[in-house]
Amino acid sequence: MEEYHTASCLQDLKPHVFLVAEETYRNVESQIPPVNQSVIVSGESGAGKTWTSRCLMTFYATVAASSSVPKGSITAEKIEKRVLDSNPVMEAFGNACTLRNSNSSRFGKYIQLQLNRAQLLTGASIQTFLLEKTRVAYQAPQERNFHIFYQVAKGATEVERLEWSLPRGATFSWLPNSEKSLEEDNFDVTRKAMSHLGIDSSMQNNVFKILAGLLHLGNVGFCESEDESQPCTLEAHAKDSAKTASRLLAVPQERLVDVLSFRRITAGKQRQEFKKACPKAESGMRRDCLAKVVYAKLFDWLVAVINANIYADPSGWSNFIGLLDVYGFESFPENHLEQLCINYANEKLQQHFVSHFLKAQQEEYALEGFEWSFINYQDNQSCLDAIEGSPVSIFSLLNEECRLNRPSNTGQLQTRIEVALSDNRCVSQDRFWKEPNFIVSHYAGNVCYRVEGMVEKNKDPVPPELVLLLQRSQDPLLQELFPADASRSGEDNVKAQTKPAVVTVVSKFKASLEQLMEILHSTSPHYIRCIKPNAECEAALFRQEEVLRQLEACGIVETVSISAAGFPVRMSFGSFLERYKVLKKPQKPNSRAEKHQENGFAPVRGNGWKAEASSEEEEEVRNILWQTCEEHETRANPAYCGKTKVFMTNAMLDLLEGRRMGVFSEAAFCVQRFWRRFKRRREAERSRSALIIQSGVRSWLARKRFQKCRKAAAVVQRAWKRWKAKRDAKAAEELDDADAGGTFLGASLPAKRSRQGASFRFWPLGLLPSMVPSGPGSFRQSLTLLNCLRVLQNNSPDAGLWSRPSHGVTSVRAVPQGSIKFRCRKSPLLFADTQPDAYIVTGFNQILLDKRLSV
Repeated sequence: MEEYHTASCLQDLKPHVFLVAEETYRNVESQIPPVNQSVIVSGESGAGKTWTSRCLMTFYATVAASSSVPKGSITAEKIEKRVLDSNPVMEAFGNACTLRNSNSSRFGKYIQLQLNRAQLLTGASIQTFLLEKTRVAYQAPQERNFHIFYQVAKGATEVERLEWSLPRGATFSWLPNSEKSLEEDNFDVTRKAMSHLGIDSSMQNNVFKILAGLLHLGNVGFCESEDESQPCTLEAHAKDSAKTASRLLAVPQERLVDVLSFRRITAGKQRQEFKKACPKAESGMRRDCLAKVVYAKLFDWLVAVINANIYADPSGWSNFIGLLDVYGFESFPENHLEQLCINYANEKLQQHFVSHFLKAQQEEYALEGFEWSFINYQDNQSCLDAIEGSPVSIFSLLNEECRLNRPSNTGQLQTRIEVALSDNRCVSQDRFWKEPNFIVSHYAGNVCYRVEGMVEKNKDPVPPELVLLLQRSQDPLLQELFPADASRSGEDNVKAQTKPAVVTVVSKFKASLEQLMEILHSTSPHYIRCIKPNAECEAALFRQEEVLRQLEACGIVETVSISAAGFPVRMSFGSFLERYKVLKKPQKPNSRAEKHQENGFAPVRGNGWKAEASSEEEEEVRNILWQTCEEHETRANPAYCGKTKVFMTNAMLDLLEGRRMGVFSEAAFCVQRFWRRFKRRREAERSRSALIIQSGVRSWLARKRFQKCRKAAAVVQRAWKRWKAKRDAKAAEELDDADAGGTFLGASLPAKRSRQGASFRFWPLGLLPSMVPSGPGSFRQSLTLLNCLRVLQNNSPDAGLWSRPSHGVTSVRAVPQGSIKFRCRKSPLLFADTQPDAYIVTGFNQILLDKRLSV
């Protein structure tokens, strides 16, 4: 769905049901004003129409999904979810397993998906017609009843089985072939869908209870009465079924049996009422009629509830897309009034296709001045005239028989049909079949219909006493289906015994079908043909004969022939220029025709290149077509300009689309080129600006760091110089004390020698020699002192005086000679015996020292 919805050119994608869906969605969006669309899904029974409709609804619900609508504190379910949930409910109550299909639609439906101006799904509505309600009471061999009966019988809980009297393994005459396991027998899916559609659990149980009552009603059988004046008695096993059915339908058991066994008539001028016992066959017909009318009303009520939950206010939507899913063409060993109506509906749809596509397409060629030789195609108008024509047709004869107040005669009706329609080649008779019959030659083949029972089914009589019985039911849902306000008129009908209603089954079906065709004619139709590959419904098995027969019957072969001979693509001049005006190039006067003749291009049909254009739009269209042909050197006649439209082949459309994509690609490349150039220039300018900003910031940061470091160095230098000055002052004070003390190390040192011997400017004396020879003024003492001072001045170790090298002042030791007393004075300087290690000084400290100390 995403691939087809986001595709720029749908012609490039493979044919698919989503392709048709996307075309309809885009048509609503692109046209001004938007035009309503219809998708008509047709084909034989079992060809896949129901599944195709599911895919279409899923596609529209996905691409046109609308946001949830808040209602106070509760967020309502999305409308697309409710629209999709209508499918399983409608299929459960309206589909059944037939000989041709395990999920055959036994009713027709037209789903209208409503879109707002933003092309979002805001609501939907469902229109149904011709429910095959006779299937409730009669199922052909190997066929089944509606799916919902099997879902209730198989999926009910134990509590519900007790309430509805549906024990496991129970047999019901109206539930044949229950041993078949189908995918559609899923009761939980139906229940969940009904809950999403606003049908609560209590109402659901009420619906299922009525369906269980109909199953038990089917087991109510009658014995043949020996006396015509006496009513038929119930069979032995039917009494319990009648009791259960009356309990589930909430009607008195005696009243139920009485209505089925007696027929009320009025006679005489005084309109006296009499009760007449019914024979066994009539009692069975009244029982079947009761079940059919209840199920039909229940189905209509269900459709009304679904529409109430998915329908949007007319002010909330502007256009719609319609999906038509009808029963397919049917041909069984025995065909009755239902098959005649179903095939009649398919004939109407085929006639719509023929008149809209085949006939209208060829007539459009003639109106546009196209030199066209008409192609013969199969027209089914004569078949429709035989079925619904005026003044005499099969439907009119059936209605006339219903209006006559007399028992129907099948043989007489067959003779009337044969005589009245003897001139119509579509109606014939099977002489070898003993039963009264007639054959209709439909577009999809001949079908033989059985005359017996047609008049009664067309009348569709509902005895008034049956309606009164249901109106007096205590069940709330049956009271809603059969309102009590009509009881008075029902009693009057019982007493008056008026003539049967003129409105018959075929009349109502014909009216609803004509209303549907009016809707289809007012929309832009799209067709999906479902082809059944084999009659066995097996996968991956294609039978060539069956496929070809269906293609010939539905007119696909003629469609292909007309499309191949003509121009399948047609556009108005305005639409053409709106899409392809970008392909127009400036032309010199008279250059177009001259180049066209030089290149050998053949003129198009009718008023081709050489003909004078009737309007400026047509002239522009011709210029664009000619330029395209000239560019690709096309020598065929790929296009034709009519009076209001341009007709093209698919090849010409591909050339135009190719040129258009080329122009857009070139424009996109030009835009990309300028954009990339602008982008590179912008990036270069940004890079240069960034470099300038970065260099300025870095220089500013470097200046700030240097200024900070310089200030820090000045502070360190000032502190160092201040400390050094104090140190030098203390050292000088110590030296002054030493010079003036008179006796140093036990002897007086001459001032001259002490001044010449050493300079203590740079390092204070914190320690004195520990041991020196005794004797004041001796030579050894003086020599030791001079050596010590010389060592301190030169900062060079003496091997004879020092025990280990180090920085600062170290003790000078000598061999003690005699007993010597020292006068030691501790230096007042803190840490005078240490100095910073030269090897650990790094960073800015290196520039803060006045001089580097050497080892």
